[in-house]
Amino acid sequence: MFETIEYEVKDRISWIRLNRPNKLNAFTFVMNKEITEAIQLANNDNESRCVVMTGNGRAFCSGQDLDGVETGVDHGEMLRSTYNPMVKEITSSTKPVIAAVNGVAAGAGMSLALACDFRLAHENASFIEAFVHVGLVPDSGSTYFLPRLIGHAKALELAILGDKVSASDAERLGLVTQIYSNEQWEMGVSQFANRLASLPPKAVSLIKQSLLRSWDGTLDEVLEMEAVAQAEVGQTKDHLEGLRAFTEKRKPVFQGK
Repeated sequence: MFETIEYEVKDRISWIRLNRPNKLNAFTFVMNKEITEAIQLANNDNESRCVVMTGNGRAFCSGQDLDGVETGVDHGEMLRSTYNPMVKEITSSTKPVIAAVNGVAAGAGMSLALACDFRLAHENASFIEAFVHVGLVPDSGSTYFLPRLIGHAKALELAILGDKVSASDAERLGLVTQIYSNEQWEMGVSQFANRLASLPPKAVSLIKQSLLRSWDGTLDEVLEMEAVAQAEVGQTKDHLEGLRAFTEKRKPVFQGK
């Protein structure tokens, strides 16, 4: 079905595995397109509650495969036709997207991780805004997400100096939700994804979109957005289940309805 990624749905979780391990899962234009298509598949699958994106082999994603870029290419047009649609698909996804960063995330690979809603890191993972080392500026959403996650000053430092950030430093900066040891890795990622999959999907989707949109809204606009969202989820069966579970002092079982 796909050339550069693997996709499967298991236990209400959509798994996207970048699958160019011999190239450290470096991006090709085909991979950009296939990630976009896989996110769309997850969005259209009522059985899927969340998405996990990770890499096969020892890297998450090392950025663009420069062997596939011709000299003199219009980088702006390349971004508009490949990376930008991929990033927009992730951020607009109705499902929460987890980046399970199993190794290096460099350049656009770091941007891919930043575009996701959660970042889980293997203890040996690292993050590098590598663009400056090849005379380029961060792209694929890095200049949007990075300062929002860690603040302007630190984002400027990472983008201009291009230093490698370890998993532990990334956690300290607020880039990473959780770090797992090698022994904990597979189980830890699965448990986190299962936790997301057990939550009420409509509420989770609206929380994700509301927080993203709140950056560009006035207080009045955000208050109205909250009211509209609350009116929508207030009519769901999952809300009623949450109320019943609270009254009955038990854990709710959300059905996504």
